[in-house]
Amino acid sequence: MDGAPTPESPHQAAVAARLRSLASLSEPVRRTLYRFVAEQSGPVSREQAASGVGVAHHVAKFHLDKLEEDGLLEVEYRRPAGRTGPGAGRPAKYYRRAPGEVAVSLPERHYELPARLMAEAIQAGAASSEPVSAALRTTAQAAGRRLGRQAGQLAGCRPGPDAVVAAVCAVLEAEGYEPRATFDRITLSNCPFAGLAQDFTGLVCGMNLNLMRGLVQGLAEDSTGASGPDEPLQPRLDPAAGRCCVTLGRPHP
Repeated sequence: MDGAPTPESPHQAAVAARLRSLASLSEPVRRTLYRFVAEQSGPVSREQAASGVGVAHHVAKFHLDKLEEDGLLEVEYRRPAGRTGPGAGRPAKYYRRAPGEVAVSLPERHYELPARLMAEAIQAGAASSEPVSAALRTTAQAAGRRLGRQAGQLAGCRPGPDAVVAAVCAVLEAEGYEPRATFDRITLSNCPFAGLAQDFTGLVCGMNLNLMRGLVQGLAEDSTGASGPDEPLQPRLDPAAGRCCVTLGRPHP
């Protein structure tokens, strides 16, 4: 229907959830409570949190529950120390910092991936006396093949190259590349490794190129939805300001 909002992709929904988590900490009392809970060696009760930051119990309860709702705190239920038996009452709610990280960058930056690939390359090079540059090429292509297989599974049994292109774009969107598909290519409007690419252009662009080469290989390996060897996407270095240095050429219809 005209005027209806465009549904969020799973990646967009995940980014929105992270933004909500960070926005939750913009409230001063909530931020103070989060910091108090995070600094403790174990889970804390509402009473302990309220006393620790100097707010009323009902205020602490409201903000702690919002922090739980936004994924920043986890809870467990247990009876306070010294209270046992039938008359001890209901178990109390205890809060602790949730595991994992919450970070948002606009535009997106994903430095964990190149860090992991480079660490794997250094480890592989040390074990085999292979040059690190060659090992990085291998690890980047292996990571790309995993992405390609994911794209093939997303495309499933839908016929035609458009389904494959849409699946590739979905996978690359989740990695922060902001893909834009036209009739003849997929342009990657964002480099998720931009900070590294500025200082180590050749290294990072080569890694990106091998990642995309691996993606195409992974598509061909996947039997459920790959474009297949007769109609491959063509990764190539195509640097331009404000985007990733690699584009993926599409076969002409």
